[in-house]
Amino acid sequence: MDKDFMFDIVILGGRVVDGTGSPWFRADVGIVGDRIEAIGRLTQASARLRIDADGRVVCPGFIDAHVHGDLMLLADPAHEPAVRQGVTTYIIGQDGESMAPAGPATLAYMRQYTAGFNGNPDLGEAFPVLTPDGLEATPKRRLAIADYLDLFNRRCAINVAYLIPNGNVRMEVMGLATRQATEAELERMCQLVREGMDQGAIGLSTGLDYVPSRYADTNELITLCRAMAECGGVYVTHMRRYDRAGLAESLAEVFRIGDEADVAVHVSHFNSPAAEALELLDAARDRGVDATFDMYPYLYGNTILGMIALPPWVQEGGIGPTLERLRDRTVRHRLRDWFTDPPRGPLEAVRLSYVASERYRHLEGCSLEEAAASEGSDIGDFVCNLLVDAEMIVGCILPHRGRSEDDLRAMFAHPAMMAGSDGVFVGGRPHPRGWGCFARYLAKYANLSAARRDTEHGSKAAATGVSLEQAVARLSYHAARRFGLKDRGLIRTGMAADVVVFDPATIQDRATYDNGRQLALGVETVLVNGELVLDRDRRTAALPGRPLRR
Repeated sequence: MDKDFMFDIVILGGRVVDGTGSPWFRADVGIVGDRIEAIGRLTQASARLRIDADGRVVCPGFIDAHVHGDLMLLADPAHEPAVRQGVTTYIIGQDGESMAPAGPATLAYMRQYTAGFNGNPDLGEAFPVLTPDGLEATPKRRLAIADYLDLFNRRCAINVAYLIPNGNVRMEVMGLATRQATEAELERMCQLVREGMDQGAIGLSTGLDYVPSRYADTNELITLCRAMAECGGVYVTHMRRYDRAGLAESLAEVFRIGDEADVAVHVSHFNSPAAEALELLDAARDRGVDATFDMYPYLYGNTILGMIALPPWVQEGGIGPTLERLRDRTVRHRLRDWFTDPPRGPLEAVRLSYVASERYRHLEGCSLEEAAASEGSDIGDFVCNLLVDAEMIVGCILPHRGRSEDDLRAMFAHPAMMAGSDGVFVGGRPHPRGWGCFARYLAKYANLSAARRDTEHGSKAAATGVSLEQAVARLSYHAARRFGLKDRGLIRTGMAADVVVFDPATIQDRATYDNGRQLALGVETVLVNGELVLDRDRRTAALPGRPLRR
């Protein structure tokens, strides 16, 4: 290299874990602009900034394969929960429900329906918050995926890549109809999918528990995936069921879609018993289905209360009709048996994380049993009253059934696994996964170093058989490869300079169910597109995030 050459940043003396899963090696990393320019011995090189990484791990920025940053990243562009964990890219548009493509009616619905996990922040005139009048507050034209992605360009600290939500596509063509699509409607939906892929989307998502994504049948999904597969996208699914009784049938649908559409498939938040789930996954992979999954290292989930607490027929037609039914005493009488034995399991232990109601907000953090008792009500009536008063905007945390820490460890050790926080950034008592998932994987499930082997987390981590190098690959390159982010996920010359420096002796999640907003520890330096967003444990004002288009 020319003796007069000047690096912008040189990271010196770190243990480079390059994202491939290969053993770490000692090297310096030189960065020019938004690219990694050199890896090797650079101690004598000229640089505008030199960062000492002695005793630290230098690795690619982490990619959150499943997260709900669709609006909250715009509302909180510094986004410290992610940055403090070394996350440099979000995959958004998850669960078949997001903000684009969307005409006024679809956007109004999605903003309110998903507010329990996406929030509904005031983002100004370009993307205004819903008012009680609904449609008048939304843009007058359809929000295209290209326009939506542009909102993130250099306006937030981290990058985003986007999945086309099939619920949006369906609603744009069919409204909230529960029936099968006609041939003409399918063709129009395929056009929207192709448009989305042309505008930079990386795949198609479904949320087969959510309205209206749940109304899509297998043939509809195969048809949409064929349109998307032509462009090299991935089918990402919140399956119909994850429990032991429904697992085989749900996975069979996923694998059939992969087979018949000739598309790669990816299971979101694979919260299923490991032995059965991984056996089915491996069998599908053995016969040629390109199947992967993401997961988070917690035994509690987080979703919207209406989805888990109400039967599908109550939710037909959208939010307005749902609220009318919940106010109707005859409907509530019909619901008594449902609330006595809900199919998803008892509701008593379900915990309120976010309540968009002044009257009931003080109950955030309470279980439904505690909250109902405090109101002198049974759980069924309380749920109805709460959802009506909050206009369905209620988030909740619920225990997984039939899973244990052993399942988490087995899933983490599987080579098809990648990390997805499923982070939700709204509410007074949010799930800790948005603030702690990636740090928790490193602290608790990866065999970090001799410095950690004698600690409680280090001893448990060794039992997974996952080395630090393999763990970093699961947190970075696995998702980059899966979603076609070809210049991300590796420390390699020519790659985008999304780089993390962390201390393996102190990396730790701190967020809890009682205080989900505690920031993680141990990540000291984070670069996104070559710009420092965390500079030796100090936040900067930089907002270098970009939309990563296909």
